[in-house]
Amino acid sequence: MSGPSDFDPERVNLTEFGSITQQGLITCFLTTAGNQYDGPLGIRIGSIFVIGVVSTAVTFFPVVATRIPRLKIPLYVYLFARYFGSGVIIATAFVHLLDPAYAEIGPASCVGMTGGWSTYSWPPAIALSAAMITFLLDFLAEYYVQTRYGLPHNEAGIEDTITSSATGGHQYLHSGEMDHHPDARPNSDKRLGENGDADGKRRASYADIEELRHLDGDSKETELAFKTQIAAFLILEFGVLFHSVFIGLNLGVADTSDFDTLFPVLVFHQSFEGLGIGARLSAIPFPDRLRSMPWLLCAAYGLTTPIAIAIGLGVRTTYDNSSFTANLVNGLFDSISAGILIYTGFVEMIARDFLFNPDRTQDKVRLGFMVVCLFLGAGIMALVGKWA
Repeated sequence: MSGPSDFDPERVNLTEFGSITQQGLITCFLTTAGNQYDGPLGIRIGSIFVIGVVSTAVTFFPVVATRIPRLKIPLYVYLFARYFGSGVIIATAFVHLLDPAYAEIGPASCVGMTGGWSTYSWPPAIALSAAMITFLLDFLAEYYVQTRYGLPHNEAGIEDTITSSATGGHQYLHSGEMDHHPDARPNSDKRLGENGDADGKRRASYADIEELRHLDGDSKETELAFKTQIAAFLILEFGVLFHSVFIGLNLGVADTSDFDTLFPVLVFHQSFEGLGIGARLSAIPFPDRLRSMPWLLCAAYGLTTPIAIAIGLGVRTTYDNSSFTANLVNGLFDSISAGILIYTGFVEMIARDFLFNPDRTQDKVRLGFMVVCLFLGAGIMALVGKWA
């Protein structure tokens, strides 16, 4: 079968337009724009620092709020950042990853009309495979921890270990038993302000969120919670980082008109995604020997896009982001990342916090605020998809 390099746009046989091969060759010719770079270099170099500083700072914020209490960041500011970020991850999966994947390797694309790519709609299949593999890795990590440490699998499972009393024995209670156990700390909104001083009230407000009780230390709770959650988080960051690489490359080689639109939009885009990364990271306990790990993971996200922009500027006169190969690679990784973020967003963020958390707050105002922030994050990130 002839390939895109054999296509002669001056000699198109319209009687063969019905064949998938001819359609693919025409589509490839029409969508391949070649290298589009033009314009000043200075502002593009500046974008490296702007996106790097802003996205890194926003990514660090939820982690700072939970691990540096002396900054006295209000609880509701942290809750906004955390659940807004969760909504951002969901919208990123569908609007910023799965939809572009269809344009890059879907049935109507240049790649999707070529060879074996024309026999099936690959973006949803790849996303499904990525989601199922993410589930398998997540399940195996939790199963390993349960069998390694002899933990029973019950209604609350590992959550009981994470949320058991810090001062009492390490008992594995069912959620129903926690309501009557003297050492357990169930939904404890009523305990706000039980300390007389203002700092005590603030600590109580953060301590009211059960999963934030054992964020650091060498306790068994911290170690077990870390081992069950870190694998899923690393997969999430893997998916977001690959997406950030291609965003940076495309910004580095964009023409002036596209750059003027993409630059401000990507500042928000990368900041919102960083908020989602930081939100998930802020609730993962880290043992003392790895206390620097959350900061390094935040920095890894913040630096990825600036480095990719710099690479894009390095190849700005030769790289064609609309070529067959670029579309194929982008489409594959966008589909994979979409599947990872769909699973992580719904299971590790929404389901974990809202559906299967035995210590979910009973404060209706706080719960409503969390839900509103979740939908606000998804809605705004979906809107940003209109431009990038």
